[in-house]
Order: sequence, then C-alpha cells, then structure tokens
Amino acid sequence: MDSAQNRLPRLLALVPYLLARPGIFVADAAADFGVTEKQLRRDLELLWMCGLPGYGPGDLIDISFEGETITVAFDAGMQRPLRLTAEEATALLVALRAVGETPGVADTDAVQRALAKVESAVGNAKPAGVAVGLAGRENQATAEMREPIQEALHRGVAIRIRYYTVSRDEITERVVDPMRLLLVDGRSYLEAWCRRAEGVRLFRLDRVDEVTALEERAALPPHARPTDVSDGVFRARDGQGTAVLLLDPDARWIAEYYPVEEVTDLPDGRMRVVMRYGDESWMVRLLLGQGGRVSVEEPASLARLVAERAATALRRAAAAQARV
Repeated sequence: MDSAQNRLPRLLALVPYLLARPGIFVADAAADFGVTEKQLRRDLELLWMCGLPGYGPGDLIDISFEGETITVAFDAGMQRPLRLTAEEATALLVALRAVGETPGVADTDAVQRALAKVESAVGNAKPAGVAVGLAGRENQATAEMREPIQEALHRGVAIRIRYYTVSRDEITERVVDPMRLLLVDGRSYLEAWCRRAEGVRLFRLDRVDEVTALEERAALPPHARPTDVSDGVFRARDGQGTAVLLLDPDARWIAEYYPVEEVTDLPDGRMRVVMRYGDESWMVRLLLGQGGRVSVEEPASLARLVAERAATALRRAAAAQARV
C-alpha cells in the first residue's frame, strides 16, 4: 500500500497528465507513474470523488476508466501540472550544475539542456537574493581548488597538493598524477595516483589546502585503475574497529560528515550510529573533541581509553592551574 506521502503528489499530477494524453491506456499510465494498474485504478476512483466546493455532480472530477483507456471529461480546474517550489528548483539547479561541472560525465549536453529547461521553468518564481550555484561550506572551500585541478587534467600534467589527513591529524605534501574529479554523496574528490603512497587514492577537495601544477607530464602506472564508488567512497576493511556511539543533538553532524553504517534516531533527540574507524588514536581525538556530546556504547575498550585520556587531560589542566 502506498503511503500518503507518495500518493498525494501522484494524485495531483494525474489529471494534467491525463489531459495531455486523452485516451491513454491504463497500462501505459501505470507504467509512467511506476505503479500497478490496480493501484492506478484506486487513484482514479479517489479522484472521482474530488472536485470543487459544493461537491455536486457537476463539481467533481469526471474521469472515464471502465475499459482499458482513460479519458478526463471534467478536470475541476486541475489543468496545470505541478510546479517546483523556489527551494526545490534551487536545489535541482545546484545539483545539475555540480554534475555539469564534474569531468567524466558521459552526456554533458543532456545536463546542460536539462539545466536550461529548469532555469526557464523557474523564471520569475525564483526569489530575489537566491544565488543558484555551488554554495555551502564544502563548496566554498573547494571552489579555488577545482579550477587548477581541472586545468591539470586537461593538460595531462602532475600536481603537488597540500592535504590534511584526518586519520593521522597531519598535513602532508604529495605529488600526484590526477585521474579524474568525482562527485560522490555531495562531496568532491580528486582521484589520483599518489607517488608517496604508490597507489590510487581519493582526496577530498575540502581537505586540499593548496594545488600547484607541475611542468612534468602525469605518469599513471599501467595497473592504476579507477576506484569503484558505486556504493560510496568508504570501504570496510579487515582490522578496522567498529564503534556504537550515542550522539547528542549538537553532535549529529558527525553522522553527516563521516561515513556511518547504521543510524537510529532516538526519542530524546539523540542518535545512535555504528561507525568504523581504522585508527584508534584518531577516534579518541574525535570523541574527546566533542566535549561530552558523544558517548561510547561499544566497544568497552574504546570507552575506557576515552575516559582515561579525558582524566589525564583534566589532571594536567589542574596541575597547570595550580602552578599559576
């Protein structure tokens, strides 16, 4: 059974859809809306009882669908198709522009055509002051990095980057041979052969501090292969730890910023997440930095380590205060 959230948009779209296709077969209409013929007939039966105030015989939507085809005799004023709200249109334009600006997209012409149609459809409905583009915290940080990387890809040259590695909490300089730019789960990545690691790596653009194009040509080894990101960037590996964390409302951002495997919203506003980690010291630093807004349910060894480090930090702070 359809939920009301799924069914209502379909009901609102059905009448203008059918008006534009008089005599359409029930099977074809059901296929277009992704529902069974039985479900579509239930929708039509419900629409049959809807209409203008008064709700007399001449006020209700009149649809004929007893046979294999559908015809609308009276639309009760529902001639116009659904329109995007300004917020929905803006979100769609941002997503299309992000796709269009990502190298490796197979059919950029199709993206540009879709972008033009949406912009045309929005028209004067777009509110003043809305800047349609790649806004947001990550995109502000990556905008300056994207252009030189795209230029290096176009020229086929190696680049030097300054990169922040979260797991080790350090900034390193690397020479890499760029392969492609990716957009995965709303984040931009550079995929490249890292000469330091001697392997293909994905670098998040919001963690790249500096990009310098080199004069030497990019030299990808024959065995360098693109990363399969069909299931996301993060890959579980043997030897990784798994933590069950309770996030206070102010710490829920962790579930959006870091890859998590399970998310459960709790009645008190907190969130329970299952999160893998490859470096225990990095996980401890992350948890200590939340100032008590995150609790460790499992494993007990991680909870003890966090408590020990916190107690040590408090003793050092107290000793330093006593010396003042």
